[in-house]
Amino acid sequence: MSLMSVETKNNITTVTLKRAEIHNAFNDELISELTKSFEEIAKSDARLVILTGEGKSFCAGADLNWMSSMVDYSMEENKADSLKLATLFQTINDCPIPVIGKVNGHALGGGVGLVSVCDYVHTHEKAKFGFTEVKLGLVPAVISPYCIAKIGVSNARAWFLSGDLFPANTAKEMGLVHKVSSLESFEAEFEETLNKFLLAGPKAARSAKSLIKNVLEKNKSELMDYTCSEIAKIRISEEGQDGMKALLNKTKASWVSEE
Repeated sequence: MSLMSVETKNNITTVTLKRAEIHNAFNDELISELTKSFEEIAKSDARLVILTGEGKSFCAGADLNWMSSMVDYSMEENKADSLKLATLFQTINDCPIPVIGKVNGHALGGGVGLVSVCDYVHTHEKAKFGFTEVKLGLVPAVISPYCIAKIGVSNARAWFLSGDLFPANTAKEMGLVHKVSSLESFEAEFEETLNKFLLAGPKAARSAKSLIKNVLEKNKSELMDYTCSEIAKIRISEEGQDGMKALLNKTKASWVSEE
């Protein structure tokens, strides 16, 4: 039985963790399924990817039964196991399609790692977050590159070291999430979030995501040529021409729904 589901409708792919009875916690099987799914999604023509969980929690981190199987692992076995989880986060982070986190409940430990590799995160006021690893005598090592990139060094020091839980509004203040709704309005407002992203040109959205990654990684001497080449390439593309003509003619671009 699959521990997750992948459904595509109207060019929007929804990935749902389906271990509600244990708060969608990770084990090796779920890690493998998620990694393979995002590898396939990256090759698709989907406009958006939604990452969410079934039930009341988004993801509570590691499955305790899975963790118990690692107690006697050697250094080499622990590293090999961690590399599988690291590959999952990198695969989602590098997905060329915008990934929208629909954080339907608590996100703890590795669950915050999933939040951190989403491009935009929408949650509700009842959700709680936490880098709880230190309370188990561990550290949030594998997720740290993505989390620190989102929340910065100061917040990492405050929350990595204490392991305390924090509410959704605090997560928003530190940049971990972008929108917090009431529980009652969460579903309706999430649809509004999706509609806003669907106003972007599909190819332009992918190019914008690639742009961010490349700007961060390129040397200063390369940036001017790269950024100027990127905008020139987009302007002469079919989608870029469509968008500029729509602006000039005060019409809707071809990718914008008429509804």
